Amino acid sequence: MPARRLLAFAALALAACATTASPERSPPSVYVMRHLQKADGPDPGLSAEGAARAARLAAWLRADPPAAIYASTTRRARETAAPLAAALGLEPRLYDPGDTAGLLARVKAESGTVLVVGHSNTVPEIVAGLGAPRPKPLSEQAFGDIFRIGRDGSVAHLTLSGPPPRR
Repeated sequence: MPARRLLAFAALALAACATTASPERSPPSVYVMRHLQKADGPDPGLSAEGAARAARLAAWLRADPPAAIYASTTRRARETAAPLAAALGLEPRLYDPGDTAGLLARVKAESGTVLVVGHSNTVPEIVAGLGAPRPKPLSEQAFGDIFRIGRDGSVAHLTLSGPPPRR
């Protein structure tokens, strides 16, 4: 009957694992960033540098991947989100950059980690609307700033050129 004892032991071990408290995970975050470097022209896409940095974003968010990605309807915002969305098998959810209230309602209804790709003039308002202190205005030349807002209103100012976030 050793097999029966082994089976009983395995059942007890599984039951113990099921009742052991798992380490507490931090609540999901919302990452808010401005689109990356853009080319010139009306509704420009990303420059070569911006496209390379957008590809890096997927690896950068590996430890805390978004369950939803929101990008404004502009080409540069959509192109910033595209490599990450493709890597995660997600379809970016488009929003009107003039409707911050509508965007905030949608983001707050999400249960997982979220990435929002906006613009230099909308990022501070979005961050503040999520309950964090309003950041300083972003300059027209600032690209790669990412604000991680915890569901508790905590905020971390990160940069795409810096170390990736940890969960």
